[in-house]
Amino acid sequence: MFTLRDTVSSLTPARQDDLGKALYERFREEPDTLIIPVLDGEDRPIGIVERNAFFLRMAAEYGRALYANRPISTLMDREPLVVDADAELAEFTTDSLSYRASDLLRGFIVTENERYLGVGTVLGLLQATNETNRRGVAQIARLAHYDPLTDLPNRVLFQKHLAEALARRARKGDQLAVHFIDLDRFKTVNDTLGHPLGDALLREAAERLRSCVREGDTVARLGGDEFAVVQTGLSDMGGATRLAGRVVEAMAAPFDLQGHQVVIGASVGVAAAPSDGEDADELLKKADMALYRAKADGRGAFHFFERAMDEQLQARRALELDLRRALQAGEFELFYQPLYNLGDERVTGCEALLRWRHPDRGMVSPADFIPLAEEIGLIVPLGEWVLRAACAEAAKWPDYVRLAVNLSPAQFRDRGLVRTVVSALATSGLPAQRLELEITESVLLQDSAANMTMLHDLKALGVRISMDDFGTGYSSLSYLRSFPFDKIKIDQTFVRDILDDSDAMAIIKAVLDLGASMGIVTTAEGVETLEQLNALRGQGCAEIQGYFISRPAPASEIARLLGITESSAAEAAAPIVTFSQREKGGPAPQAWADEGLQRLGS
Repeated sequence: MFTLRDTVSSLTPARQDDLGKALYERFREEPDTLIIPVLDGEDRPIGIVERNAFFLRMAAEYGRALYANRPISTLMDREPLVVDADAELAEFTTDSLSYRASDLLRGFIVTENERYLGVGTVLGLLQATNETNRRGVAQIARLAHYDPLTDLPNRVLFQKHLAEALARRARKGDQLAVHFIDLDRFKTVNDTLGHPLGDALLREAAERLRSCVREGDTVARLGGDEFAVVQTGLSDMGGATRLAGRVVEAMAAPFDLQGHQVVIGASVGVAAAPSDGEDADELLKKADMALYRAKADGRGAFHFFERAMDEQLQARRALELDLRRALQAGEFELFYQPLYNLGDERVTGCEALLRWRHPDRGMVSPADFIPLAEEIGLIVPLGEWVLRAACAEAAKWPDYVRLAVNLSPAQFRDRGLVRTVVSALATSGLPAQRLELEITESVLLQDSAANMTMLHDLKALGVRISMDDFGTGYSSLSYLRSFPFDKIKIDQTFVRDILDDSDAMAIIKAVLDLGASMGIVTTAEGVETLEQLNALRGQGCAEIQGYFISRPAPASEIARLLGITESSAAEAAAPIVTFSQREKGGPAPQAWADEGLQRLGS
């Protein structure tokens, strides 16, 4: 079904032309727009259907465009056209077939502008997707708000519930508590007993947390071994104290993991509204600080936020000062992680990854300094340095090897980004088609019209655009419909479980099928074993990335992997790195060394 969004009646030609332009802009900006009929003064459909990029990709994939150059009226002549704004049209009938409008008309807009192909022309219709694809789409859509392992709300839904709870609290005048929960010694269990039992522990921990809270409170998995609870309707913090105590007690009980008795415990940090703040992000940060104190006190405990907790703030300020001078001091460097094409059986790309080698701290984790760089406004100049340095390095690689560079949301908000990309390409001499810019869905959440314009401007340069961590974000499908992405990268959380979890396999297959139907390359991240590689290849995955191929490595080691020497860098050959003959016998990854493809680093 679709809704008639706009009507036109008794407007001057100039006003109709203005409306046509407005409708076209809406068509480009709104991923879910289906078709916007434009009616004349007697409520008759007029205008043309203009194809967008989504339709063009789908039509090319399926090889069929139906009813070309037919008047709109003949496509709707057996059902009266509903002309009231916001009325719903369930289906329409052609001369021979009847389809649901939502299956056929995705990606179209009608305008009354006659300068294109003339009045009343339909350029094409796409046949409906099948039921299997629809089920896959539904599976992927659920990933936007729920953690697939525990079926708890994920960070996105948790933050939504927290914001709504804060708004209710402000109206009622009661109190609210945010509990930040971290499982103690979980990494030890994961490393010693393996990921499957680690996942089983996380599922059991989620069930214990559910049993601790009241109906109406929100329990969520934020990622890894981190959970959170929003506790509402409190008259004082006594209720929060009791809940935190119940959580610590529940997690202290042994876990039975297939005969292994495991004791881990949990630490809890608590922040309260309104005493500790009224902003969701602020409360999460303060609950995190309280959690840090609970861990410092010996784990297996809970701690409330206190204003005296300034040690972390002092450490953060010191890190910030070091970060501000690091770029000028030349302390940053780039590592690269290869992308392996399963069809060509060779490395056909590398992703640039930023590293900070501090003179005193040693290698600083990107998880520590990247969010800080974004927060203090350094990510734009830092990102520009990454882009320029990576392009200069990649220009030395063989022509078939692409460069992938991540763009942060802050970089994307910088309206000088297109100029920066143009300059980096021109200075380095790297062809635009060899540059792949990776973005996550969080990049597109705000100011969608401007962001879509930015994406189209970047695409016009000839660079490739990739959606990273597909399936873990907000509205992947809408963005795939609204912009012609060249690649989607399946998040490693799904790849890790592909051999043991039928749901993970079904999700990955749905993503791969969706990519194939839209003509989009799919890359699976986090591939660590030959068995995972073979499973992905069997499902039609085009490209993989992960420790099984290579850890991130310095530029010099990547050059060696690609067969590049200083004397041959300018005219590097294209060595084909293959292991198909040996993999039939199940080779160990270290056996790849003689063919140049090896695990780099340890």
